[in-house]
Amino acid sequence: MPQGPGETHRRSVESFAQVLEGRFEDALKLIDPEVVDHRGGTQGDHRGREAWRQKWERTSADRTFHGVSVTIEQNVVSGDTSVNRYTVRGTHTGSGRRYEVLGLDMVRVRNGRIIEHWALLDGDAMRDQLGL
Repeated sequence: MPQGPGETHRRSVESFAQVLEGRFEDALKLIDPEVVDHRGGTQGDHRGREAWRQKWERTSADRTFHGVSVTIEQNVVSGDTSVNRYTVRGTHTGSGRRYEVLGLDMVRVRNGRIIEHWALLDGDAMRDQLGL
């Protein structure tokens, strides 16, 4: 039986440590083949599981940060949609400076897989904390 949107969302966040290590296969099982990742800005929307895999490959290859963790502070579910307010913590590898910033993301889930994703991260706070 497919899991609800909150459980699918939680499992995807918990898999982030594996993603950073370059282990995607279990996490990709939570992503629908036709997923739409609304990235906004100059990147625009990315479509399909392969685009999601490429995003994770770039993330795991980027050694700018280490010791990254994500803690879900609040989750709200409405119908097929789950929203997380979370805290991201980590260390900038070059400077050794630590950061702790707020993020929000929202997913739509169908049959236990993410079919749509939006995310916001407080990049200004991260740059301030890292002195960038």
